Amino acid sequence: MAPTIRDVASAAGVSQSTVSRALSMPELVNPATRARVLEAAGRLGYQPNRAARGLITGRTGNLGLIVPDLSNPFFSSVVKGVQAAARGADYSLFIADTDEEASAEVELLRALNRQVDGIVLCSPRSPDDDLARAGVDSSVVLMNRRIEGRPSVTVDNADGMRQAVEHLSALGHRRIAYVAGPRTSWSNAQRERGLHQSAEDTGSDLVHLGHFPPRFEGGVAAADLALASGATAVIAYNDVVALGLLSRLGARQVSVPDEISVLGCDDISMSAMTHPALTTVSIPKWEAGRAAVVLLLSLLAEGAADSPAPDRELSAQLIVRATTGVAPATSRPAPGGHSTKGPTG
Repeated sequence: MAPTIRDVASAAGVSQSTVSRALSMPELVNPATRARVLEAAGRLGYQPNRAARGLITGRTGNLGLIVPDLSNPFFSSVVKGVQAAARGADYSLFIADTDEEASAEVELLRALNRQVDGIVLCSPRSPDDDLARAGVDSSVVLMNRRIEGRPSVTVDNADGMRQAVEHLSALGHRRIAYVAGPRTSWSNAQRERGLHQSAEDTGSDLVHLGHFPPRFEGGVAAADLALASGATAVIAYNDVVALGLLSRLGARQVSVPDEISVLGCDDISMSAMTHPALTTVSIPKWEAGRAAVVLLLSLLAEGAADSPAPDRELSAQLIVRATTGVAPATSRPAPGGHSTKGPTG
């Protein structure tokens, strides 16, 4: 017979109501008492009834996660971090994919709000005002985005780009192209800010090739422009775009890194599997997902909806592999009018 809450209470030497509070509202229970209850529950193999707990606490025991594109391995890694943290706190996870449609974010926020206790909104593309007007009552933690008054987990993208430009500059590259991501991407804006500042600091020409879909096809489409720009190195918005660049460059029999260097961002698992292996700026994906859930759960535990919104920023790290090398002695002639040196305003 499965152990009951009465069995746990007896083993821990507390009342059944204390067991219920310790498992459903731990912030209301003395830490030592809660530890005793958890030990007894674990020893007996007790599993609380989630539906019954929801009736007592008014909570669902569910968390929500909204991402732009699950086919992008970056977000798959984020999901794993979010899921691990949610499971560790005995929460189920609902996942929704907007397919890079900003208009779908507010709709999904409202739909999930009725089914979850809190939501992690990852890399949202909607304008700040639209998100503010979503009317979501649940706690919401942003990931890869900052909005006044909202708790967030971000990555220092500007510093990641600084590392990338300084690496390429040290290899002799003086003209660097950038394949930008979506105009609505907060991370892309931060990367561009870091690129412009680093280009100014190193005396490099930065060629903005335009905004491309953050997918393999976007990199394929940008490759010919990169070659025509006269750049000896190209930085891609993400690794998936960088893989598209490598594919098209290979089709044109352009040697990487002998003729042009390629650098990505994210450090997805496939970036180490390409030939040559992709140099990239590593983003702590799993850690960011986990940190977002920890922040969300702390807000739920404290009931801190009116408290100042906490922010956490994680570090990026350059990973040097085989797609970046010494700049070629002779670079392609650059057409006029495309170069920017430092901030463009």
